[in-house]
Parts: sequence; C-alpha cells; structure tokens
Amino acid sequence: MERLDAMKKKLCSLLLSVGMLLLAASCSKQEPLPVSSSAAPETITLTVWGAEEDEALLEEIIASFQKRYSGEADFRITYQAQSESNCKDALLGNLEEGADVFAFADDQVAALAAAGGLDPVENAADIQRANLSAAVEAASVEGVLYAYPLTADNGYFLYYNKDYFSEKDVQSLDRMLEVAEQAGRLVTMDWSSAWYVYSFFGNTGLEIGLNADGLTNYCTWNSTEGPIRGVDVAQAMLSVASSPGFASRTDTEFLAGVQDGSIIAGVSGVWNAVAMTEAWGNKVGAAKLPAYTCKGQQVQMASFSGCKLIGVNAYSQYPDWAARLAEWITNESNQRLRFELRGQGPSNTNAANSPEVQGSPAIAALLAQSEFSQLQRVGGKFWDPVAEFAGVMAEGNPSGASLQAQLDRLVEGVTAR
Repeated sequence: MERLDAMKKKLCSLLLSVGMLLLAASCSKQEPLPVSSSAAPETITLTVWGAEEDEALLEEIIASFQKRYSGEADFRITYQAQSESNCKDALLGNLEEGADVFAFADDQVAALAAAGGLDPVENAADIQRANLSAAVEAASVEGVLYAYPLTADNGYFLYYNKDYFSEKDVQSLDRMLEVAEQAGRLVTMDWSSAWYVYSFFGNTGLEIGLNADGLTNYCTWNSTEGPIRGVDVAQAMLSVASSPGFASRTDTEFLAGVQDGSIIAGVSGVWNAVAMTEAWGNKVGAAKLPAYTCKGQQVQMASFSGCKLIGVNAYSQYPDWAARLAEWITNESNQRLRFELRGQGPSNTNAANSPEVQGSPAIAALLAQSEFSQLQRVGGKFWDPVAEFAGVMAEGNPSGASLQAQLDRLVEGVTAR
C-alpha cells in the first residue's frame, strides 16, 4: 500500500513538472499561427518589338498570352514599333537595353547569333517539326536553330488592277507601262530599296552574295563580260524610268496611290494583301513579277525571298518567359490569326496547308515568283550603294555620268570590308 502511494506521488510530480515546462515554453516563445494566404506572383516585365503595322495584331496576341498564363505571374508586357529590317542594328546598339522579344528578317540571324544577341532555341526539335523546312533553314545558322519562324512569305510580287490589265499584259513590264501611260496612271516599284532593285540583276548571270566570313559580300554587277553586262542592266533601268507610266514609290506611297487611283499596279508583298483588297475589292490581281527588256531580250525579274522570325534576347532578364512568349506569338493558332488579319503567309506547316492560305491570290503569286527568287543572304554593305545607284537611275541619270563608273563605285561599296 505504501509502495502504491509512492508511485502515485511520483506520477503526479512528473505530470506537474511537464505542465510547468510546457507553460514556460509557451510564455518564452510563442509560435505564430499558420497563415493560409499564398505568396504574391512574380512580376515579369517584357518588351516586344514588332512592325508598326502589326501593332493591333501583336496587342491581341499579347493579351491572349497573359490570359493563358494568368495567375502564374504578374505580367508587364510593352509593345514598341520597330522596323523588322533594321531590328539587328537597333538591338546590337545596346543588347542589355533592347527588347526581350523581337521580330526581324531572316537575313539578320547570323549576325545576331554571332554577336551574342541570340541563344540557340532550347526546344528546337518541336519548333522544327511544326514549321516548313525552308523557314527552319532561314532561322538557323550552321544547322542550329536560333529563332522562331513566323512567316514564310518575306518576298514580293506584282499587284495589279484587273480593270486595266489582263493576265497576258502583266507578263511584260513593257506592255504594262504602255497601258499605264495610255490611262494616265502609274506602275510603281521602290528603287530607294536595294531589296527590290535586286529584281533587275538577279536573273542576268550577274551575282551578289556573302563571302565565307558571313559578313562581307562578293558582287559582279559591274561585269563587262558575259551575255548581259552591268551597263546593259543599268540602261534597261533608265529605259523603264523614262516611261511616263512608271514611278519609283516607297511602300507607303504605293498604298496611297492605290487608294487615290493614281497607281494601277506595283511591286509589293503579302503584308499589303488586306489593304489592297480593301482598296480594289474583286478587281485586285496578283502575279509573279513581269519580264523586262534588257539588251534586246526578255529577262524574267528576280526577287529576294525569306522569312520573318521572332527572336529572344540572350540578355533578357526573364529568358524563360520571353521564350514562352516568342513561341506563343509563332504558334499555329496565332499564325492563322496573322494570316486572317494581315494576310501574311504562315511558316507553320498546318497553317500553311490550310484551304484559306492555299486559296489566297497573294500567296499563289508569291509561290509563282519563288521559282525566280533567291534566299536573301547579303552583308550590311549591300544596301546603301545599291540604293544610291538606283536613285540616280530613277531620276534618269541627270548628270550623264558614266554608267560603268557608277557600277564600279556600287561594287566597291558593296564589297567593302
């Protein structure tokens, strides 16, 4: 009995000690109650560069991207207009301050990659499978994919008004100029851009291209030998420029002339397909470029071809989200939307093979011209000397300067190192 009483006392003492210890602990350090709220989402700030005429489209695509990933981050995405043709120069001027995601022409991909502005695309196999092989090639450097294909239509062809021209008329530039002169209207082309001026030289046997260094050019446009010499092309351009039915007009001026009725045909691309239909309705026609007279023979006009791409800045503060946005902009659904709103030809295989795209007159004309096109691969020294030369031709060579001397100066500038 005494032993049982002793055990009871020990147990009570033990329980009392434990209770006092717990009370002391709770008084000295009281833990806060758990909070049920989650942490705030990360703020993601991105800048997107795109063509000025794509603003409404890109704003819609950016909005759908933010909706898709709502809750995963707090997005601050800003669109800024930036010419696709000059994107490389703008970006390389200050990579760290440049756009996170940007649209650019494929001829800039090698320089951007070499300068460290682009990293290889991580999910390259998925992008390659989803897009046309030509577009994948255009977005790659030595077999490595550096950008996301956006369009496969960065070329040009002929728009014409069916009220003035037949399908036979538009096969010959000479005939088109006759019709325009008789109607008191104009056929136009932008000779201030070397991109279009290539048309006169491309199928003559005269050459332009990149050297092995990927930066400098070789050029034989001043050649004095061969079936067609450089001066023959220059003289042909002067003959075209002398027609009252011709004018050199920029793309903006071309559209303005279409809308006011002064222009009845001109060289442009699919980016103007919607605007052309709005202006001419069912009178709008599209065809490959015509042939022109050079040294007494008909020469089919050539063209540069290429793709538009979306790049991700290697210096982006949020590279993963920038890559997601680039892939979103270029996915099948948004390439279909781009065709619907802007008339641009998709690089995505499924979108490109859709009945809507296959039935587009502008796309059909681009495909017809592709037989006479060359992937645009020229260095930066190509543009200004050619534009300067063509500007003089458009004015009729008012000084009477030697055509050969002007071509020699052109080639010297184009091939400068």
